[in-house]
Amino acid sequence: MTGSAPLTGTLVRLKLALLRNGLRQSGGRLAAYLGSAALVLLLTALVLLGLILLHGNAHAGTVGVLLTLLLALGWAVFPLFFPSGDETLDPTKLVMLPLRTDPLVRGLLVSSLVGIGPLFTLCVLGGAGYAAARGPAGAVAAVVAVPLALLTCVALARTVAAANVRLLTSRKGRDLAVLSGLVIAVGAQLVNFGVQKLGSAGGIDALDPTGRVLRWVPPASAVGAVDSAGKGAYGTAVAQLALCAAALAGLLLLWRRALDRLMTSPDGSTLQTSEPTRRTRRTGPRLIPGGRTGAVMERSLRYVWRDPKTKAAWVTSLAIGLIVPVFNALQGTGSVYFACFAAGMLGIQMYNQFGQDTSAFWMVAMTISDARDAYAELRARTLALLLITLPYAALVTVVTTALLGAWHALPETLGLSFALLGAMLATGAWTSARFPYSIPQEGYKNVAPGQAGLAWIAIFGGMVAAALLCAPVIALTIALHATGADSWAWTLLPAGAVYGAALTFLGLRLAAPRTADRLPEILAAVSKG
Repeated sequence: MTGSAPLTGTLVRLKLALLRNGLRQSGGRLAAYLGSAALVLLLTALVLLGLILLHGNAHAGTVGVLLTLLLALGWAVFPLFFPSGDETLDPTKLVMLPLRTDPLVRGLLVSSLVGIGPLFTLCVLGGAGYAAARGPAGAVAAVVAVPLALLTCVALARTVAAANVRLLTSRKGRDLAVLSGLVIAVGAQLVNFGVQKLGSAGGIDALDPTGRVLRWVPPASAVGAVDSAGKGAYGTAVAQLALCAAALAGLLLLWRRALDRLMTSPDGSTLQTSEPTRRTRRTGPRLIPGGRTGAVMERSLRYVWRDPKTKAAWVTSLAIGLIVPVFNALQGTGSVYFACFAAGMLGIQMYNQFGQDTSAFWMVAMTISDARDAYAELRARTLALLLITLPYAALVTVVTTALLGAWHALPETLGLSFALLGAMLATGAWTSARFPYSIPQEGYKNVAPGQAGLAWIAIFGGMVAAALLCAPVIALTIALHATGADSWAWTLLPAGAVYGAALTFLGLRLAAPRTADRLPEILAAVSKG
């Protein structure tokens, strides 16, 4: 099959067949697809309505340019963080077929226009073109600009996917996909920050200087050409359209070269290495002690680095624990006490300690014969957490106080953070033994079916208990400020540190005998997924 038209039609039918067969697998998948489609269509309608109302506004071109760039960014990162969202993103599945690269590029480009994402993009781009168009010249430019921008977005996604297909089909690629929630969380905070800054700056007028620069960046330059044509700058409009067309041609060329390499080069995983890998042993002082404690700590840290679900939870907690206090401080609406959010986010990692082991927990259970062994296991896991949580909580507190210029509040904020961290470590150790649940290794679910109630009780019940345990330190802080004894606020640092350490020790002591007594129940619970 070498003809372009027959191959294009075959690939389009293949895309539709994959979509149809995927929806037939289960009613839940069909319901999820229909629900997401309804939400996308609702969002499309709202965006289109806003763009239609913006028609004729002096700043409509700037809004259209920025929306187009956001769409292009989404198309660029989609293959990296959701590689399983479209099975046709992996061209290596076609390497055994006698296909030429040029017809394959054209066929895949057309088949990529099938789906909810392309429909949403087309509607938004069409709305942006309508909002920016003025007069017959603007309308003609919009007719050319909208499909040109759409093809550029699709070609960008395909080029990124082809260039990184080896990564996307590897374990590292799956790790990257699991971390997509972090990108969404960070992006939401950035958008929120930008919207607030925009509102304080006086509205859309503040975007015009940025828009004048970004309207020369493809594919936003296509929408910029519509605005330029409507204003009578025909030479500028032609140049902007030509720039977008050149970007599309460049992306198609890069995509073609990537396909050539994938279709003709052997997979590196099938090649034998010329020399065996040699591991070097580190010399010098170690932060991790020897014996059982060191072995358990190293195992826990390896989970953080290698297990996709554990890594995702840690990176998300680290990022959000920094974003919330820092962004609030930058907006001028934050409090120095928001720095305690970092300790709270990291303390959550103590909950369900045995769930991350899944069915491999039986090997850990074989080493626990009494409460003393259980205490040693829990203590080592806690020390592994403290290697990261203590310095990070201190760092976030210092950064937050520096941004707010509230250095006088640094000792008491650190004390509160340490007390909260100790309370969460204590309650986390106890709930790990009392309410364990399994974490599925496949997919995006973090709780096995039927155990959602256990997860809610463990996490939210433990957080409420931790907040109650911190009440004495919070009450002491309020009392010092209420009585005017601010000069003694520094004592909250040693008091919070000692109190947090005492809570951690007490929590481990109480959780150890329960862990030893409930080993069979814990093993059954964490192995369920």
